[in-house]
Amino acid sequence: MKAQANVAVVIPAYNEKATLRSVAQGVLAHAALVIVVDDGSTDGTADVVADLPVILLRNERNEGKAASLWRGAHEALRHGVTAVCTIDGDAQHDPDDMPRLLATHRHSPASIVIGSRLHAVDTIPRARYRANRIANFWIGWAAGYPIADSQSGFRIYPAELFARARVHHDRRASFVFESEIIIEAARLGVTAICVPVAVTYANPRRASHFRAVVDVARITRMVAVRLLARGLNLPGLLRSLRVGHADRARSVSGPER
Repeated sequence: MKAQANVAVVIPAYNEKATLRSVAQGVLAHAALVIVVDDGSTDGTADVVADLPVILLRNERNEGKAASLWRGAHEALRHGVTAVCTIDGDAQHDPDDMPRLLATHRHSPASIVIGSRLHAVDTIPRARYRANRIANFWIGWAAGYPIADSQSGFRIYPAELFARARVHHDRRASFVFESEIIIEAARLGVTAICVPVAVTYANPRRASHFRAVVDVARITRMVAVRLLARGLNLPGLLRSLRVGHADRARSVSGPER
């Protein structure tokens, strides 16, 4: 497939030596500009992509996923791209699903396109699946429409969103960022479309960086603050519940104006 010249791919990576190279090589088949952000890894993660044609950024210490995504996205903006694709470095997503996300992006370039995993119930660890479903409810309420997978890191964003969005991206926002930017995007009139993708937990012995209790609590707190700022947004709650079985990955309509 011809590489996409107007799309940059950002790969945040923290101690992903075992999988990062294969992810980066897969992505390079679909994008000309690939940015890897090594988030203070201690296992030689950066070394495995040092010879690949990628832009390699290194955080001196572990700053968290939010900071890495933010840094990578703003590096992409410097290159004048119109879209930023993000994919995790742990190989749970198949880079060959990128064309599906890109096709949806071409049809709806002003939307966020999310690679949704939750249709693959038997593949996802149960604790993570339950945590994601809880997060989907809260984030759908705050955003004002149902979202099939609010936690997937495999996405395409309109690049300008990173210039306009007011979201936290410090270390405490690590796994909150991808939730908050959906809510902030809805405030700006940008909604998300979910597209089913494959998911594989390629290294089951690797502990997840996502801490179900702590990170879901932080996400819930962020959503609560956003909801309180909007008087609980009860119309948004009703709209988020309007479409049944929101965990089925599909296109969704945005909040009513």
